[in-house]
Amino acid sequence: MNSTANTINIMLVDDHAIVREGYRSLLQKQDNMAVIAEASDGAQAYLLYKQHNPDITIMDISMQGQGGLEAISRIKQLDAEAKIIVFSMHQNPSFALQATRAGALGYVTKSSDPEVLIRAIYDVQQNKYTLSADIAKALALEKLGSDSAALDQLTVREFEILRMIVDATPTQKIADILNISPKTVANTHYIIKKKLGVNSDIELIHLAIKMNILDLLALLSQDS
Repeated sequence: MNSTANTINIMLVDDHAIVREGYRSLLQKQDNMAVIAEASDGAQAYLLYKQHNPDITIMDISMQGQGGLEAISRIKQLDAEAKIIVFSMHQNPSFALQATRAGALGYVTKSSDPEVLIRAIYDVQQNKYTLSADIAKALALEKLGSDSAALDQLTVREFEILRMIVDATPTQKIADILNISPKTVANTHYIIKKKLGVNSDIELIHLAIKMNILDLLALLSQDS
């Protein structure tokens, strides 16, 4: 990677500029951290990764356009040694599981104390897996039994398409974002419903709300 004089070079990926500004300010207060690139979606993150080759990428999952899971997968295909931390509002353990499957080494929730993110950067820089305490607890509880365990059957690509489906993204747009055919999206849509045991998109959205994949208030705000 591109570290010089022990500086950890970091790329931030989040579709909210004010969020990036907040944790850019936090990271640049650290003596040995520098933010060298910022992206607002997964596609831009992939291009900037190729250009800047950061030591650490801090990636949101839910973004307009190409989401974080797809971006993680693409970056890991480009560079198997890429070190990625997911920094997300989602506290559902299935998100952490899917992020790990995609290739992330860390998962930190945005409700965590700032020091948790800083510690995660140091851990991931040393190739250590790291989880914020709330996610670690949620994963432990899930092993005892949880409705969201059904999500674990989905592949990373299926999980990303599910996220976009419940966010009301049209089939053609999903196809364009993921560089696949609309027919592939439709087939995957069918497979997702079959794996999750639902028969319609309404049931799929209800299940997504139950599993905290889709925030109910965000759904209501789209309709208002």
